[in-house]
Amino acid sequence: MKEHHTKLTLLSQLSDGQFHSGEALGEQLGISRAAVSKHIKGIQEWGVDIFRVQGKGYQLAKPMQLLDEAVLKAGVATPLELIPIIDSTNQHLLNQADSLTSGAVCLAEYQAKGRGRRGREWISPFGSNLYLSMFWRLDAGMAAAMGLSLVVGVAIVEALEALGIEGVKLKWPNDLYYQDKKLAGILVEMSGQAGGAANLVIGMGMNLQMAAGSERSTSAITQPWTSLSEVTGESIDRNQLAITLIKTLHRALSDYELQGMNGFVERWNRLDNFLGRPIKLIMGPREVYGIARGINAQGAVLIETEQGVEEYVGGEVSLRGA
Repeated sequence: MKEHHTKLTLLSQLSDGQFHSGEALGEQLGISRAAVSKHIKGIQEWGVDIFRVQGKGYQLAKPMQLLDEAVLKAGVATPLELIPIIDSTNQHLLNQADSLTSGAVCLAEYQAKGRGRRGREWISPFGSNLYLSMFWRLDAGMAAAMGLSLVVGVAIVEALEALGIEGVKLKWPNDLYYQDKKLAGILVEMSGQAGGAANLVIGMGMNLQMAAGSERSTSAITQPWTSLSEVTGESIDRNQLAITLIKTLHRALSDYELQGMNGFVERWNRLDNFLGRPIKLIMGPREVYGIARGINAQGAVLIETEQGVEEYVGGEVSLRGA
């Protein structure tokens, strides 16, 4: 953290969205204007848009609300770490799995090596989104974790609905969509041994205020996406959203431990973005075309084909070319 301290302090000064001169910033931090300029370049590499105007100084493209560890800890009962700059919140918890208690949370402002499903990179610009991971020890073992990402997806959408945010849907098995654009992704990773408890890490990345075209880092995203600020038309209190999602996740995982998928099928199908629509399921070289018919009690996706309704437990669902 020490090497990032100056950059984070600079960002805290700039977060109000006003102009700050390089001279004033340098005085506040006890460094030269040249050092300020060097740190600003480093911040820009995190995906933050900062403008420099001659005679006025530096300004963020838009004000930024930083996560506040004290506010977060006061709002939840679970152990919580805020590590502003991290490789991956999921990996951080996996590395400590043996010493954590269920419900432990890690949040970050920026992930250098954020990852999504199937080893893909998760684009993680600083301060624009929510990067959150929770640890859970499932005593019933790895086999009992089947369908967990579906339960988590339902819980997150229902939490957004409770906050008055309507229209968010689910894409099997682990994405949140709004008007056919990706809003958030869920990644469940696990470790453990057969016959023993499973150590699960449930990671979520949600786009909050990531603006299309303004940040260089978004150019690597290859599918349609949206942000929660576009869904709501207003800025989001990132700390309060994080607190709500942490509480919701904790409750959903406790329920899942006791009940499994019971009661979740109907809740998931209500939110299925593709229900009744023509889809394509890609499984390696194989492609299955049909109509989406929701999920079953095992968490498999149901597709109506010429052979009837078939169930699949793996693959990638898409509307494209269907």
